[in-house]
Amino acid sequence: MANIEHPDGTFSIGAASQITGCNVETIRYYERIGVLPAPDRSEGGHRIYVRDDLKRIGFVTRSRSLGFALREIAEFLAQVDRGDFSCAEIKALTLDQIASVKRKIEHLERMQEGLESLAAACDGGQSPDCPIVDALYG
Repeated sequence: MANIEHPDGTFSIGAASQITGCNVETIRYYERIGVLPAPDRSEGGHRIYVRDDLKRIGFVTRSRSLGFALREIAEFLAQVDRGDFSCAEIKALTLDQIASVKRKIEHLERMQEGLESLAAACDGGQSPDCPIVDALYG
C-alpha cells in the first residue's frame, strides 16, 4: 500500500477514511453534528487531519460498532477532552450498554419466535390464501 501520509504528517479525508475504516461522508457528518471537531483546512480548502484526529475518528467508529449512540459518544468525548471522568464512570456506561444490548437481543429473539410461528403456519402453496397475511392483517 502506498504511503497515504503527507510529508508534513497530515492526512486527507480520503486517507483518514482508509486508515480508520470510516466512510468519508460519515466523517463529514460527524463533523457537522459536532462529534468530531472541524479539522484545519489547506489553502485550497481541503480538510487536513493529524494522527490525533484519526484516533478520535477511530474511537467514534469503534464506539458506534458497540452500539453507543452518537449523543453518548459526544458526551463521553467532551468528558475526555475536559479530563472530567473516572474509570468507574466509564465502566458504568459500559455495563449500561451491555444491559441495553441484552434487551435488544431478547426483543430480537421474540421477533424470531413470532416469525417462525408465522412461517410454520404456512404451507407455502400457490393459493392466494396465506395464513401469514391473515395473521398480519389480524
